[in-house]
Amino acid sequence: MGNGTSIGKVRGLGSAHEGAHHWWHQRLTAGANLILTLWFVLSIALLPAYDFETARHWIAQTQVAVPLILLVLTTFYHFRLGLQVVIEDYQHDETHIVLMVLLNFFTLATGTTAIFSILKIAFTAGAAL
Repeated sequence: MGNGTSIGKVRGLGSAHEGAHHWWHQRLTAGANLILTLWFVLSIALLPAYDFETARHWIAQTQVAVPLILLVLTTFYHFRLGLQVVIEDYQHDETHIVLMVLLNFFTLATGTTAIFSILKIAFTAGAAL
């Protein structure tokens, strides 16, 4: 890391050597969320109607289902990264391990449920026509 001087000891990515990696992931997911959310809002605004059938047919399109899944993935990953920082910064006893495990399970369960819902609509919408 360094030559033993004070500045040499503090260079790098932090004590866990993951600081820059985590920071970049937060920035990349934030940028992806911005682009995908703008696409989502504009797509919803351009729908001819806002009823269930219109939404179901809209989600069933490949060019809609894929960005929706990407939006779910990036949003939940960004959510997890942000709450990880909060837990690491403010929870200093051994309960932070439990909170991190719960955060990971919650994020995985809710993200999987959202993606499953999108896929179910996308793959079964044509059968009901």
